[in-house]
Amino acid sequence: MTAVPGAVDREALRARYRIERDKRIRPDGNDQYREPTGRFAHFLDDPYVERQERSPVRKEVTVAVIGGGFAGLATGAHLRQAGIDDLVLIEGGGDVGGAWYWNRYPGAMCDTAAMVYLPLLEETGHVPTMKYTFAPEIFAHAQRIAQHFDLYRGALLSTQVEKVTWDDGTARWIVVTNRGDEIRARFVTMGTGPLHRPKLPGIPGIETFAGECFHTSRWGYGITGGDPSGAPMVRLAGKRVGIIGTGATAVQCIPHLARDSGELFVFQRTPSSIDVRGNHAIDPTWFATLPPGWQREWLRNFCTLQTGGFADEDLVMDGWTDISQRIRDRVVALVDEGAPLGQETMRLAYEDSDDEKMCEIRARVRSVVEDPATAAALEPWYRQLCKRPCFHDEYLQAYNRPTCHLVDTDGRGVDLIDETGVWVAGTHYELDCLIFASGFEVGTDYARRAGFETVGRAGETLSEHWAEGMRSLHGIHVHGFPNAFIVGFAQGGNLVSNVTHNLVEAATTIAAVIGHAQAIGAVEVEATAEAEAAWIDLLQSSERGFLGNPDCTPGYYNNEGRVLGPKERLGMTGHPGGPLAYFDHIDRWRSGGTFDGVSFGRRD
Repeated sequence: MTAVPGAVDREALRARYRIERDKRIRPDGNDQYREPTGRFAHFLDDPYVERQERSPVRKEVTVAVIGGGFAGLATGAHLRQAGIDDLVLIEGGGDVGGAWYWNRYPGAMCDTAAMVYLPLLEETGHVPTMKYTFAPEIFAHAQRIAQHFDLYRGALLSTQVEKVTWDDGTARWIVVTNRGDEIRARFVTMGTGPLHRPKLPGIPGIETFAGECFHTSRWGYGITGGDPSGAPMVRLAGKRVGIIGTGATAVQCIPHLARDSGELFVFQRTPSSIDVRGNHAIDPTWFATLPPGWQREWLRNFCTLQTGGFADEDLVMDGWTDISQRIRDRVVALVDEGAPLGQETMRLAYEDSDDEKMCEIRARVRSVVEDPATAAALEPWYRQLCKRPCFHDEYLQAYNRPTCHLVDTDGRGVDLIDETGVWVAGTHYELDCLIFASGFEVGTDYARRAGFETVGRAGETLSEHWAEGMRSLHGIHVHGFPNAFIVGFAQGGNLVSNVTHNLVEAATTIAAVIGHAQAIGAVEVEATAEAEAAWIDLLQSSERGFLGNPDCTPGYYNNEGRVLGPKERLGMTGHPGGPLAYFDHIDRWRSGGTFDGVSFGRRD
């Protein structure tokens, strides 16, 4: 058997991983976080656009598109392409963009290459400026999609959906909002985003801090100065700033905070895995040579390589495809040495490749961070996909600034917050400003994260229907909820490395289904109970589709380290053949014209 590169002591490594995991396991799991209520209720408000009073809207439409992020924008765009002109986009923010409307923290950028992450590039004619574009450009692209496909027309912005109810008598969805609107829609699509509702750490005393504070998804430029383009945050000069969290958001904003704060204190429970980003400008002359259909080719190439398949070349060439190709190539090497092609060989190839990659990640920390103690605390001791992998070329370097201090809590987290600062292991850190980089709710009920309840046939709510776990056909259709469509990735491709690919495929499918219903005069479109059950059986037939790993250090990728029950597994699964198998399946399904498993009902 091929040895682990670098003569890694596999057993010692596994032991270290278990020690680090056990430090961080908490019995409360997701319950360790708290909602932004009371003093923090304004963290849910929109700081960017002032709400303008208006009269309630009451009208009937063909499609109500709930959510103005890339899920809703892709859906609206494909509906327009399918000839569905009568639609209304409903979005809680003051503009489209979803996560890229809310996330305006300094340094925000996509972690997946723009060529595959930004949807509808060919259709809109946009040329990304960088391999990894920054948030202002991504937000502008969302606006570009809305403009190109005329989705602003009639859009209800700064409007939160409160309830969606099926009226069986008229075969319409009644969408009620916080502005008194009542939209009666033949069809409704729900693309509320996987990371939508901010959460806060449940640290004792959090509400007592008397200084300035905010969540990264509602960045307080009035407090810090600067702007989303990265201008200096001049109001932090001479200030003692603390940030709680070292996940993907913190990795991007900490270099800017380290540059501009008088002193920065980074409170770390678990270090992120930081690989090379290698960002660069995109040459518009080269871009102009790409043939029609190039983005679909790139999407397929990225998906193929990122999930262990073979391709003649790596078009994207990033950290996501690198680890997968290592695993694939190691499988080939093991088989060439006589190992049987099976699960055990796949497991060994994965473990060896991951060991190699994580050893490189830890070596990079030691080579970049000058202080040995700080470097040691920044080394991640877990498998790469236990937590969201990060890619950055300035984050580790920030700790070489004398004013940037890593406060490692050795897996325990912050002990206490008081009026003047933060307590860790008996030491008090006095702060002028405290920033929460604690992320968004994952794993809570769909209705809670979406912000509204959906009531289907016979008065059953979606929460009730999913009380034992998500149930769907293709991750899109739900039996008992006719003419309603989920725009997401769970129970579908489940491609977490490029979420927008999932959204575009779902949008394409939804537009095909609605277009077919319109063409044949169908009033109701609904997955049959048998088809939904068969799809769930397929998803549960293999472990491959599950994202969670209970042996991992805790994080939102793995249910915060808690054992995955049936409900959690249903919400974290994808096609057993992998994302590419799902995308091929759903393409054949929607292109075939028969839409097996979905009934199209008329009311003659």
